[in-house]
Amino acid sequence: MSPPLIGIVGSAGAYGRWLRRFFETRMGLAVIGHDPADPASLPEAELVQRADVLIFSAPIRHTAAIIGRYVELAAGTEAGKLWLDVTSIKAAPIAAMLHSRAEVVGLHPMTAPPKAPTLKGRVTVVCEARLEGWRPWLDALLRALEGEYVHAEPEQHDRIMALVQAMVHASHLAQAGVLRGQAPAVGALAELLPFRSASFEMDAAILSRILSLNPAIYEDIQFGNPHAHEILTALHAQIGRMAALVGEGSDAARAAFREEFLDGNREALGARALADGNYSYERLGYLLADLAGAQSMSVHLPEDRPGSLRALLHVFERHGVSLSSIHSSRTPEGEVHFRIGFDADVDADGMRRAAAEIDASGIGRVLAAGR
Repeated sequence: MSPPLIGIVGSAGAYGRWLRRFFETRMGLAVIGHDPADPASLPEAELVQRADVLIFSAPIRHTAAIIGRYVELAAGTEAGKLWLDVTSIKAAPIAAMLHSRAEVVGLHPMTAPPKAPTLKGRVTVVCEARLEGWRPWLDALLRALEGEYVHAEPEQHDRIMALVQAMVHASHLAQAGVLRGQAPAVGALAELLPFRSASFEMDAAILSRILSLNPAIYEDIQFGNPHAHEILTALHAQIGRMAALVGEGSDAARAAFREEFLDGNREALGARALADGNYSYERLGYLLADLAGAQSMSVHLPEDRPGSLRALLHVFERHGVSLSSIHSSRTPEGEVHFRIGFDADVDADGMRRAAAEIDASGIGRVLAAGR
């Protein structure tokens, strides 16, 4: 069997571009696509006829209608092929794909297009709607993506996303609105961060992330999920109840607050979930503390091979420089950078000598160093 030809609807979008790179570089497959934003892309009729695997990566609000148009264009020729979508809502797109004769699977990567070449460490929801002959190929795709997978029915997925996405985004967007309203009295976000707790810093990072990405996605997650209104209404009721108790301010109100919001929620969530969540919070807190250190150096290792990091660490050892932390991250271009932290009393001359050797030896490229 020859390798399948991959077709992407929405090929000029951020996820469409990421998927094209993934299939071409990681799986060695040919990719074709259509996107209204790309005049050079294939006509829809040609795409649906030629593609063996057709992936819909379109805005949530338009996905079901677009799929319906492709069902009409295919006119039965899609039998024996595989149709996928990577939308944040699943019930409507999958129902639309099931009107075709193709095999049908819904995928929801729980991340914006990553800087990394795969979804390693990221959760992806898999909704198998009609899958037979393409199962071995789908299994190979999921292995190549390197994600963490959870399986769900489309309706179950959408109800959960109303909590995992719609509620979380709404909470942080509401916080942003409160911060905007209070700015004349206390200052903008940048002026508040010197007073930060770890919780405030994490919330500020999340709302900043939301407001930095494509606003249409966050709008559609609220308006495109049929369960979002119910969840936001429940969230509004909880905040309203809390505000009423705090406004009352009596001992009885305090007792009700403890019973409802502290004791009741603690019991409902359970000891194991709370312990795991608290441990995750502590890990993130330690990470933020490391990243806040003024003494640091960022290094890019151009050769991704076993022993590269060990060779880098030996440079610091030779110059008598002790490390307090080391973390990796990726640039928008996908380069892996190591941020190395040092104690406040680190030998500055030793740091400079180490940095010079790293650059001169070709082990790595020093990007930034600071006291």
